[in-house]
Amino acid sequence: MNSEHGKSHGTNHHKGKISYLDSLERRGEFAPEQLISVSPIKETDTILDFGAGTGYFSLPLAKAVKGTVYALDIDASMLELINSKALKEEITNIVTIQGSDAEVSVPDGSIDVVIASLVLHEIQPLAAAIIRIKGALKEEGYLICVELEPKRHSGHQAPRITSADMERELTAAGLRITKKFFPTENLYVLVAQK
Repeated sequence: MNSEHGKSHGTNHHKGKISYLDSLERRGEFAPEQLISVSPIKETDTILDFGAGTGYFSLPLAKAVKGTVYALDIDASMLELINSKALKEEITNIVTIQGSDAEVSVPDGSIDVVIASLVLHEIQPLAAAIIRIKGALKEEGYLICVELEPKRHSGHQAPRITSADMERELTAAGLRITKKFFPTENLYVLVAQK
């Protein structure tokens, strides 16, 4: 989510990104409800969806909890999309926040669970962003990281971070890995506790 990331993509890429983020293919691979069911999320939790995109996780999370769900994204058009969907679905406990990885935009120690799905690989320096996320967490709060494992012999050079490297980054920031699993061959989930 570096500040140039959103500016570097044209309109066609933006539409393609939205169509993938909301696709049935993505939902079939790993539905938000699956993540919620295997996560340490409680009904009363306050949640931050870091890099919320189209609200793929924010909206189902807001339906699953009574606490506030903050949807943070650098892209104002994504936040407008989330607000529109929330209004249509009569979801009232979601708050959108425009910001970058440099500003986690919630008070320190105010969040029970942070979800960071397909976003941390884009952030440089990653260690500083993880420290900011950790600061937003309450004591014993959780960071749930969902990322794509880089393909070994792929000619495509998209920025990715291996699960082993992400695990090292999280533990170096003082978080403790409590769960690690692969919902698909290429997708990993790390649950880390403060």
